Amino acid sequence: MDILVEKLNKSYGYKMVLRDFTATFKEGSVNFITGQSGIGKTTLIRILMGLEEYQSGSISGLDDKRISAVFQEDCLCDSLSLYKNLAMVVDGDLEKNPELASLLDLFGLASYGHKRVTSLSGGMKRRLAIVRALVYPHELMIMDEPFKGLDQENKARVMERVGHYLKGKTAIIVTHDMREIDFFRSMKGLTISEIDLK
Repeated sequence: MDILVEKLNKSYGYKMVLRDFTATFKEGSVNFITGQSGIGKTTLIRILMGLEEYQSGSISGLDDKRISAVFQEDCLCDSLSLYKNLAMVVDGDLEKNPELASLLDLFGLASYGHKRVTSLSGGMKRRLAIVRALVYPHELMIMDEPFKGLDQENKARVMERVGHYLKGKTAIIVTHDMREIDFFRSMKGLTISEIDLK
């Protein structure tokens, strides 16, 4: 089911962040949200996740959808190991989980399972945050600037792996970098939709 947002209004005090915003986020598509800084992209996805209230308008198509997310901040528990961070969203013996082992290997994290997150580099933390979102059971993936902080080599690898994972799935991704959208458009098997907040 598509997610329909109709005439959504959100303000902080006297500042109107979203005014009569209407959009359709298509099921089975990677839906990119673009727009200049401070225009309300993060506010919109926080509303979609139920983390922010809005003053008026309507949202349909989200009922009972389990949502997985990558926030602008990594939102990891630095004092815990990589495995213990993932144990918050994955059941069972993580070291014997073949899907997880494959993902950790693909994201260059296979040998860091017992390392504390505080010992990881910024780019590794970002990759871990993405892996955690991928393995959490969900019907909708929401990502807010998920590839920021990655060097160019790792960024291309991570985007390719995320793109393969998202084929046929529903995702909403906030970005300010049009090159990221072009990258995903170039991948076969992905349906791309772009919504520009103005």
